[in-house]
Amino acid sequence: MTDDERAIRELVRSWMDASRAGDTAKILSLMTDDVVFTVPGQEPFGKAAFAEASRAQQGVRVEGTAEIVELQVLGDWAFLRNRIDVSITPPGATQAERRAGYTLTLVRKEASGRWLLARDANLAAPKG
Repeated sequence: MTDDERAIRELVRSWMDASRAGDTAKILSLMTDDVVFTVPGQEPFGKAAFAEASRAQQGVRVEGTAEIVELQVLGDWAFLRNRIDVSITPPGATQAERRAGYTLTLVRKEASGRWLLARDANLAAPKG
């Protein structure tokens, strides 16, 4: 495994850890300023909309896993396919909403040498 592959895997781990901790500031630090998210049923959105949605979900408990099933580094860009399984529990709820499926993510190596999430297509669907 290369240093770049290790750094990208650490990016995914950090994202999942920050999601569990509800650390929106940390999550925002893991993405580029020009990030674009694509999810079913919505227009693509960027960092500001992600931040606003995250702040609106304060107190929501997130648990989950992300398994990288493919990772290819192509210069200062890389793509990865993740298999995710996430449970989201709003404050006061007794039952979590589960979502599972795949994401296709592009990450970019910045001039600092740091890898950041630049594009993400999340295809996870509700799981009964």
